[in-house]
Amino acid sequence: MLEKKIITQEEYDSAMRDVASTAGTKAAGDTNTLVIGKFATTIYGFVEADAIHDSTEGLSEVQGNQQIARNETFAGQHGQLLGSIRNSRLGVRVKAPEFHSIRVSGQLEMDFLGNEPAIGYPPGAGVSENSFFANAAFRERHINVKVETPVVDMLFGQYWALFGWQPYFHMNTVDIQGAPAEIYSRRPQVRLSKNIKTDPVNVEIAAAALNPPQRASEAPEGQAGVRVTFNHWKGKRTDGATGTAIEPASLGISGDMKYVKLPVFPAANTTTDKVGTAISFDAFLPVLPANDEGKSGNDLSLMGNFATGYGMADQYSAFTGGSSIPTTTPPAAPYPQNIDNGIVTFDSAGNLHYIQWYVGNVGLQYYFPGVGGKVWITANYGHAESPNAVALGNAAKTRASLDWVNVDLFADPVPGFRLGLSYGRTFDNYGDKQQAINDRVQGSAFFIF
Repeated sequence: MLEKKIITQEEYDSAMRDVASTAGTKAAGDTNTLVIGKFATTIYGFVEADAIHDSTEGLSEVQGNQQIARNETFAGQHGQLLGSIRNSRLGVRVKAPEFHSIRVSGQLEMDFLGNEPAIGYPPGAGVSENSFFANAAFRERHINVKVETPVVDMLFGQYWALFGWQPYFHMNTVDIQGAPAEIYSRRPQVRLSKNIKTDPVNVEIAAAALNPPQRASEAPEGQAGVRVTFNHWKGKRTDGATGTAIEPASLGISGDMKYVKLPVFPAANTTTDKVGTAISFDAFLPVLPANDEGKSGNDLSLMGNFATGYGMADQYSAFTGGSSIPTTTPPAAPYPQNIDNGIVTFDSAGNLHYIQWYVGNVGLQYYFPGVGGKVWITANYGHAESPNAVALGNAAKTRASLDWVNVDLFADPVPGFRLGLSYGRTFDNYGDKQQAINDRVQGSAFFIF
C-alpha cells in the first residue's frame, strides 16, 4: 500500500509499530489489508504448533519466570511432554482516513493463552488436562485506540507497558514470550508520546498512567521513558519467534513508579503505604548491519536489557520468585490480601517491604548468508537476583537468583512458513542453597500472515 501511494509513510510507520512484533514486515503487505471506502483493515497474526519437553514437571507452555520444581519433589524428578496450539495469535487493526494530519486507528489482538480454572483432583476441582489444551481460552492481548497528531500522540486502552520500551528490545527465541528475565507486560493505560524526527536520529519521549498494581487502588502506576533511534544504522532482528523486521539501532531508558497501600499485617484495621521505583536500560545494536534490507544475510544483531528496582516483578511473566504475603494463623482473621504475590511483603515485625530485583538479559541473532537470511541462529542469556527476597520469605521456597541460557535455530523454507528449534536450561537458585534445573527442548511450526 505504501508503494502504491494508498497510505503515507507516516501511516505505514504507525501500522508497523502496532503489528510488527507479531508478524514482522509481512504484516504491512497488501495481501492482508482490506479497504472499504476510506477505512483500511489489516488482519495479521500467526498459527503456531508447539511440542515441548521439560526435564521437570509443573511448567506450562509459557515458562516465563515460574519456579523450577525442587530436587526432592516428585515434580523435580520427572519430566513432561506438552503439545499446544495456544500461543496462536489473531490481530485486527483498523485505520480511519487521515483528517487534517490527524490519524486514528484501533487495534484488537488476541491469543488462546487465557486463564483456565486450575487443573486439580479429585474430578471437579479444576479443568481436565485435555480441556486445558484442546479448549483453549481466547484472551485479549492488545485492545486500544491510538490518535496521532502533529503535536502529540495519544493511546487509550491495553498495550505494551512503557517500562523497557516494549516490544523493541524483546529477545528472539522459539520459547513462548515472555522468556525468563525478559520484561514482558501488557497493561490498560493512557499514554502520551512525541517522536521528534530528524535525518540522523529520532528521539521519542513518552509517559503513561497504567492500571494500578493492586485492587481497589486510587493511584495509577506511572511510567516514562526516552528512546533514541539511529536511522542510518539498521539491522535485522526478530521479536519473539515471528516478528522479523529491519529496524534502526536504538537505545532506551525508562522508569516505573508505583504506590501501594495495604492493610497492616496481621492487624488489618489500619493501613501502611509505600512508593516503589524501577529503571530499565535497553539497547539494540546491529553489529553487522543489514545494508541491503537483510535480503542476502550475514546480519548480526545484539540485544540487551538491564533493569533494577523495587516491586517490579509485575513487569515480567509469571514472576513471584516464591515471595508472598504471609498468612495469618487461627484464631486471627484471614489477612485481606489485595495485591498479587511477588511485589511486596511484610517482615516479622509487620513492616512493609518491596521485593528488590536486579534483572538483565543479552541476546545475539545471526542470519546466514547464501540462503537470503532465511536461516538464522540465536543465543540468549538471562539473569535475575534479589538482595532481600530470601530474608523476607521462606528460604526453601524463595528464589535467590535465576540463570537462563538458550540457543535457537530458525528457518523460513517457503513464504509464510517458519520452523524453530530451541534448547534452554534454567537454573533456579533457592534461598537454602539448593539449585533446581530444568532443561527444555521445544520444536515449533508457524504460519505467519
